[in-house]
Amino acid sequence: MIKACLIFNNHGKPRLTKFFTYFPEEEQQQIIRETFLLLSKREDSVCNFLEGGKLIGGSDFRLVYRHYATLYFVFCVDSSESELGILDLIQVFVETLDRCFENVCELDLIFHMDKVHYILQEIVMGGMVVETNQTEILTHIEAQQRIEKQEAGMGGAPARALSAAKSIAPNVNLPKLSDLQNLSLSSFKKM
Repeated sequence: MIKACLIFNNHGKPRLTKFFTYFPEEEQQQIIRETFLLLSKREDSVCNFLEGGKLIGGSDFRLVYRHYATLYFVFCVDSSESELGILDLIQVFVETLDRCFENVCELDLIFHMDKVHYILQEIVMGGMVVETNQTEILTHIEAQQRIEKQEAGMGGAPARALSAAKSIAPNVNLPKLSDLQNLSLSSFKKM
C-alpha cells in the first residue's frame, strides 16, 4: 500500500504532500524533512529506492523516488508494493503532469495545486493504485476541465435552469427570465 506521495524541490520545500495514512501534522513535517535529508545526500547514479526512515516505519517501508530537474517525486510504500512498479507509477504521474502542463515545472505545481491533486487522485486513491493508463487519466482530466469551464460560465445559469425546468415539465407556466431579473427582495414580505 502507498502510505504517502511527496514532491519537493532541491531545497526541501514541499510542493505536494499527500498522506494516505494518518500522521499528526508535526510528524508529517518531520517525515518530509527526514525524507529530504535522506534523498538529498544520495547521488544520481545510485538506486532509486531505499528503506524508510525511523518515522515512516523503518524497514517495512520503502522510499521510491525519481529526481527530475529541480523536483523529487517520492512515494512511501510498504513491503507489499513492487519498487519497480512504483517507479513506473512515478513515470506515469510525471508524464501525465507533463502532458497537462506542457513541460511541467515547479511553478505549475504551485499555481495549479488543485489540478495536481486531481491528477494524483486519478492515479492513486486511498493508497491503492487505481489507474495507470495515461489515456484514461487524461480523458478524465479533460472531462473535469470541461465541467469547470461550464461552471465558470455561470452567467447563463438562470437561462439554462429555466430551459431545463421547461424540458422536465413542459405544461408548467414559468415566468420569463426578464421578469425574474427585475425582481427585488423588498417585494417579498416577511411572514
